[in-house]
Amino acid sequence: MFNELIAKTLPHVPKKLVQWAAKKYVAGETLDDAVKTVLDLTSKNLWSTVDVLGEFVNDRQQAAAASKMSSQVLTAIHKNDLQSGISVKLTSLGLDIDDDFCYQNLKTLVQQARDCNRFVRIDMENSPYTTRTLNQYKRLRADNFSNTGAVIQAYMKRSSDDIDALAPFKTPIRLCKGIYREAASIAFQGREEVQNNYKKLLVQLFENNMHAAIATHDDVLLDFARDYIRKNSISKDRYEFQMLLGVRENKRDELVKEGHRVRIYVPFGKDWYGYSLRRLKENPEMAGTIMKAFIVGD
Repeated sequence: MFNELIAKTLPHVPKKLVQWAAKKYVAGETLDDAVKTVLDLTSKNLWSTVDVLGEFVNDRQQAAAASKMSSQVLTAIHKNDLQSGISVKLTSLGLDIDDDFCYQNLKTLVQQARDCNRFVRIDMENSPYTTRTLNQYKRLRADNFSNTGAVIQAYMKRSSDDIDALAPFKTPIRLCKGIYREAASIAFQGREEVQNNYKKLLVQLFENNMHAAIATHDDVLLDFARDYIRKNSISKDRYEFQMLLGVRENKRDELVKEGHRVRIYVPFGKDWYGYSLRRLKENPEMAGTIMKAFIVGD
């Protein structure tokens, strides 16, 4: 409880101290930082997806700059032959400005990725964007792009229907719990009900022969997934586990030792602060460490 209270005070802590404590969650501010991080993960038999931090852009120049940076990431991935693709948030590419403008930015990136045999994961944001995000994915498929996939959030009550709608495309799905605050009318609120829906959706993905990226750090869900994979002899090309950079590294290494593919989400960029606050609020013990350092000057 004490650490959770401290987590709420983090916005008032000096940015440099937050940056020090959160550095394990963010590759750095530059593309070179991201490349170095991916190379280090590769040496540990881990795969990556690189994300340029930033979202909710409402300026065309900012969206164009974000698109350009993601393009540079793809170039670096290809040049360095990295075990990585990219993840993109559509609000960073201009979804709040205009759907067609966003789509052209997205399509350009997916085309570049296809040309260098890479994958683009379209991240899911909060509920006002769910349908519009999935519609952008469907437009890509209509334009014959298959090197892309979507994200489904287990706490959303609509998610089973969304999987049914994506099943004809055999859409590769990253299945996560969801982190945004959503109303009880559209999202499950309790930990157990979210876990139960996650299990249901994961089985639904496998039953529809869709590739499942099992994105969770929850032992209950990790144990369920591993047990289901073993009992049903799910082949390794039909799934992978995904984790955030710097989170549960021992569990990550345990999964690799068991022979599973594990992909790490590698964020970088100048917009590290907001992302770091979210990660720290999810990890109250780390928040307590920050406050201790702040008080004693360590």
